[in-house]
Amino acid sequence: MSATTFGPPRPGTCAPSRAARELGLKRAEFDLAVQLGSIRTVPDEGGGGGRRVEHAEIDRLRAQDGFPESLRDRVRVVGTAEGAALMDIPAGRFVRLARLGLLVPVMLYLNRYRTVVWLYLAEELREFASSPENARLLKGRTPETLRGQLTAGVDLRARNWRGRRLGFLLRQAEDPWARAGAVAAFLAPAEVAGVVEDPHERACLNRFRPAPPGHAVPGSPSAQVAERIMTAQDPDEIGWLRSDLARSLEEARTASPPATHRLPSAIRTAARPIPPMTRTVTAPEAETTRSPDAAQQPPEPPTRPAELCVPSPQPAARPAALTDPREHGPAQPATPRPSRGLRAWLRRRSPRPTRPARV
Repeated sequence: MSATTFGPPRPGTCAPSRAARELGLKRAEFDLAVQLGSIRTVPDEGGGGGRRVEHAEIDRLRAQDGFPESLRDRVRVVGTAEGAALMDIPAGRFVRLARLGLLVPVMLYLNRYRTVVWLYLAEELREFASSPENARLLKGRTPETLRGQLTAGVDLRARNWRGRRLGFLLRQAEDPWARAGAVAAFLAPAEVAGVVEDPHERACLNRFRPAPPGHAVPGSPSAQVAERIMTAQDPDEIGWLRSDLARSLEEARTASPPATHRLPSAIRTAARPIPPMTRTVTAPEAETTRSPDAAQQPPEPPTRPAELCVPSPQPAARPAALTDPREHGPAQPATPRPSRGLRAWLRRRSPRPTRPARV
């Protein structure tokens, strides 16, 4: 690579992995803190396309009261059972509140049974349980309107997670095309093609398309489940994302033409005709003029060059057929044929001892 592709990193910054170690956080907790805005990052000017953390930001977080427990509490996530115990409600009521969209998940993962496990911020659950307005939802009978929605099969957990995830991606995007690619990531390819008709613009959006959640192998059942969760399903959500994509696309076209974001020419090469195959062995050309008598004679088969001619193996001579001595006179003495029977083998292995001569 050339020296202009990657440059030195920004001075006074460190990699996210080192920043997570200095702050006493796991990598997943660090990434969540960045998405929530608790940790500020800067673009990597070295050319890697990632993010870096300034040392001043690490010093600011360390100087806060209650560090590191206060920072860990802000990024603590819990599941359904732990969240229900934190809010002091049954797990069934917790699931119903989440399906109604009153509790918004912040993360998800697939367990070994390919079941989606939703995770919630513990801080938000404590705030929801301590609010006096939500007391009637935590105790007593569920209101009739909410029970009707549950009976109809409403489940807003995936949709609320997509909305939250889109907000995270838009806050981190600094390029107009990156913001448009973040919106397009939640639409099916057919919906994106209906809004973005230029294939070069769609290729530019795919470059900024974020990966689905999880670390599944592409094409595996787990990856298909993650892709289904990542894609909008409801018609009103699809319409809202299409309009938002069209608006973001117009802003990206105004800020920078799509031609500047096209793929390099080395990747998008034009199709060239295949050259004809050249002859590897050249033979002396025959004379172009022939006599009329030669034209009537059939053409001779082409001969191969001397360096490529390999003598064909001669067929092995067959043994002469045995003749009957009664028809063709006395037979000629044949060469003695070695014995191949068991007796010859025994004689070769143990020769018969000679008897002593009699006197």
